[in-house]
Amino acid sequence: MTDDGPALIATTADVDPRAIIGAGTRIWHLAQVREGARLGADCNIGRGAYVGPDVIIGNNCKLQNYALVYEPARLGDGVFIGPAAVLTNDEFPRAVNLDGSLKSGDDWHAVGVVIGDGASIGARAVCIAPLTIGAWALIAAGAVVTKDVPAHALMVGVPARRIGWVGRAGRPLVQDGEDWACPQSGERYREQDGALQLIS
Repeated sequence: MTDDGPALIATTADVDPRAIIGAGTRIWHLAQVREGARLGADCNIGRGAYVGPDVIIGNNCKLQNYALVYEPARLGDGVFIGPAAVLTNDEFPRAVNLDGSLKSGDDWHAVGVVIGDGASIGARAVCIAPLTIGAWALIAAGAVVTKDVPAHALMVGVPARRIGWVGRAGRPLVQDGEDWACPQSGERYREQDGALQLIS
């Protein structure tokens, strides 16, 4: 069902009627949105993307083609998930139990990835749950994130490590004395105890 207005859902998309889709959200060819998922307003769900049961996605989010967002993920407003990126949900994956029987939903405990407002996950990055990615962080394409990420962190590599900071515009920040400055917006930030705070 849609929430307070029209959404655009491709006829070839598979959207469960128990999902809630926000006004103006667009769900494209071959995307799947499972039961209980809640998508905010003005989101874009690309071709072949997957949104698991009871996943919560904020307003103005973009899931690019073939992004996989497994339950119980929680995405804030303005989150970007790049093409073929994966948010996992199983710490100890196995297809079968010790007796060889196929595992069911009752045989394991799902853990999720939580992503703060404005953060971006690059193409083919993998986020290994459980973890939290702070607001406005930027995860580089192909990175594998295994630990919590602070707000505004620029993360690269396998496993991902912080190599700098990014501002709300997504550009790497430049150190200027005690502060960090955004070359695009002019916003200034200060680092304290491993965290970055907007100061002007």
